[in-house]
Amino acid sequence: MTGTDHPALSSRPAAADPHPVALPKFVHDHSHAFFEVPIRIVVVIVVTLVIRALIHRVINRAVRPVAGGGVPRILRPFRERIQTSSLFESSGLLSERRAQRANTIGSVLKSGVSFVMFVIAFMLIVSTLGFDLAPFIAGTSVVGVALGFGAQNIVKDFLSGMFMMMEDQYGVGDVIDFQLASGTVEAVGLRSTRLRDVNGTVWYVRNGEVLRVGNKSQGYATVVLDVPIDAWADVGVASEAMREVAVAMRGEDAWEHVFLSEPEVQGVESLTRYETVIRLVARVRPLEQWRTARELRRRIRDRLDELDIGHPAPDGGTELHVSRVDPDAGPPAPGTPPGPAGPPTPH
Repeated sequence: MTGTDHPALSSRPAAADPHPVALPKFVHDHSHAFFEVPIRIVVVIVVTLVIRALIHRVINRAVRPVAGGGVPRILRPFRERIQTSSLFESSGLLSERRAQRANTIGSVLKSGVSFVMFVIAFMLIVSTLGFDLAPFIAGTSVVGVALGFGAQNIVKDFLSGMFMMMEDQYGVGDVIDFQLASGTVEAVGLRSTRLRDVNGTVWYVRNGEVLRVGNKSQGYATVVLDVPIDAWADVGVASEAMREVAVAMRGEDAWEHVFLSEPEVQGVESLTRYETVIRLVARVRPLEQWRTARELRRRIRDRLDELDIGHPAPDGGTELHVSRVDPDAGPPAPGTPPGPAGPPTPH
């Protein structure tokens, strides 16, 4: 008998066979957990990140400023309430306003896209792992309700800021009036608005607390001048002088682009025994009403002084207009009728 035919020698290789056969069988039986589940999870994560990156790139391109200072693409579906004015154009506030509004809306869109994509990916991964989603959804609902009650003011601020941005109620550079604060808007966010008043005080206002807001920078502005004159002055002469001054100012090159309509003297606004108030109105571009009113007041005052039209006295009485008498003329001739009675002297 040869060595190769010995029973003991021929049975040794057969004793080592169960070990290499058992491992492939174990892997085959658990291939779903070892291969299919990880691959599905990786595919879900990769696809989620790719789709998110593509959508973010589209949003960034829509937010990017257009060459030449045009409206960004993301703002074109929305209405822009602001009107161009010399102040916005010279200071660059218009482009800054558009850029900040576009960036805020783009940030909201990107955050929303990221949240939706990650939630979908998380639910797909949990489902792939074999967990039941019903208890998870019920638990998240309870947590969501608790967070809603605890953070309702924050949610209110963000929702108000989002709708305010979309509707373009106000923006950087606008002069607005809240109930307790007014001034020029310096920054607009989803949660709060920062503005500075004429005294230099910075105000931070939560968007959710804004019940009403007055915007003095949209459409047009109206200059309203109430000019008081002496109660004994000629109203017709004074009104015509005010109108001529306003019309002449509107015809100047430096002010022609400011006025949007012909200045109009509406007449006597109020009347007392001491003064008569005449009202003049003019429609001008937004944010131009204050400097226009100051210049009109100065010119009207100079013109009324030239016409010797008196102004009310500061103490509520009337200024006395004493006629100039030539000292060399001597006393009046006998029988000369007295001049017209002047206004009563206050005591």
